[in-house]
Amino acid sequence: MKANTRQDYLQRIDRVVARLQAAVVHGGELPELGQLAAAAHLSPFHFHRVYRALAGETVGQTVARLRMLRALQRLAEPDGRVTEAALAVGYDTPQAFARAFRQVFDTTPSEMREQRERLRAEMERLRLPPSTAAGPEPSLQVEVVSVQPFRLVAMRYHGDPADLDQAYARLFQWAAGRGLLERMSGIYGVPYDDPRDTPAEQCAFDCALAFDGATVPVDGAMQAMELGGGLWARSRHVGSYDELADEIDHLIAGWLPGSGYVLRDGQPFRHFLDDPEDVPEAIQRADTYLPVAPA
Repeated sequence: MKANTRQDYLQRIDRVVARLQAAVVHGGELPELGQLAAAAHLSPFHFHRVYRALAGETVGQTVARLRMLRALQRLAEPDGRVTEAALAVGYDTPQAFARAFRQVFDTTPSEMREQRERLRAEMERLRLPPSTAAGPEPSLQVEVVSVQPFRLVAMRYHGDPADLDQAYARLFQWAAGRGLLERMSGIYGVPYDDPRDTPAEQCAFDCALAFDGATVPVDGAMQAMELGGGLWARSRHVGSYDELADEIDHLIAGWLPGSGYVLRDGQPFRHFLDDPEDVPEAIQRADTYLPVAPA
């Protein structure tokens, strides 16, 4: 089967944007996740992740952008009025619309309407998603590997990903209290949410440790977990672990198109190869694993 190209993936995203734009223009209900995923010929499991990586924005940000574009188009009409523009893009009152408008453009709708040259420039800017103006994806060294299933002990963390070090500290304390540190064979993490899509305090992340030898009994907030199984695209990151948030996006946008592989359902995971307390930030290593299958 012919590998999916980047242009093919971008055309799928264009179909999604067209569905969203039609709903915004006609004032209809926004399509549901299943409908958007079907339009893009993508699994609902990975739809939001793939969309963000290729479009450079979330679906919610696309809708907000298209609504503001529609508002500018209404203001640009010879008899364009603020109230009509507000209602056309789903705001109940001109006041609510004006607040949102100022957050985006740092001016009022009435003032923008009088600045015809800027109005045209802003419309042109909002016609396309951020990805069209972005530079090339970072150069990636990716290998596809088969990973045998392996067991871990995990602790679910809810909160700002910037504070994950505190969660891992609690996990290490749990392992130390049970004399397990000498059996530890790996440090892993499973990100379920991204603060670009989800409020930081609601983000879920599994902090996990692998151990050699017999199965480790779990208790309290700990749970048994299994990772691996099947084929995975593996990419090595060197540098601060705080920079890992974009690694999955880079794999999807920069490597997956044209790779000969497609995503399969499953959560990506990270393998932290160095302890941040022992290794300088600039040379910390981590592998990101993305579940794939031959196209």
